Amino acid sequence: MKHSRKTVLALGVAASAIALTTAIAGTDAGSTPSITPKAMADALHLVMDSDRTIYTRKIVNRLVKKDKVIKASEHFEDDKALVLPAQMFRFGSELVAKRAEDMPDVNFSYSLQSLWPVNKQNAPKTEAEKAGLKYVADNKGQNYYTEETLGGKKYFTAVYADTGVAPVCVSCHNEHKDSPRRDFKLGDVMGGVVIRIPLDG
Repeated sequence: MKHSRKTVLALGVAASAIALTTAIAGTDAGSTPSITPKAMADALHLVMDSDRTIYTRKIVNRLVKKDKVIKASEHFEDDKALVLPAQMFRFGSELVAKRAEDMPDVNFSYSLQSLWPVNKQNAPKTEAEKAGLKYVADNKGQNYYTEETLGGKKYFTAVYADTGVAPVCVSCHNEHKDSPRRDFKLGDVMGGVVIRIPLDG
């Protein structure tokens, strides 16, 4: 039961994303569904961002900031606390990657990154990630799309702004001992969601 909430949300992301991509493809009887990498990435992000926003606003922010009945912590198991939204997102990404191993037609990856990561493993690593995170931070409301080659394989890479959607987001980053930036305000771009879709077979 300990992992039920994150498992359910992760499965919801995967199932909803597949449903969205099928709907966008506009499948007709006897036709082969087709969807552009950009449309697929946009659909996946729509589901991810909606689920994460709901979890942040209606669960974490309400219970931690408003009702003050529980805290959220990166050490949630030891502290008997709520999982942080960023951790929930990462757990979902890891579960999707694991489940996708048995689904050869479902081939994509996603991660939450930042130019100011609290956890250094969430810093950008490729040039496309760095450029994308800078672009969405400098151009609020716009997404970044490009193609990159990694390990000899070509990918469509999309970066979407991750903003502070609730007071709990801002206070967590501004007050965390490992945060490299402490002046975030509600609505600020705090990082980005990177979605990568292979273009080679």
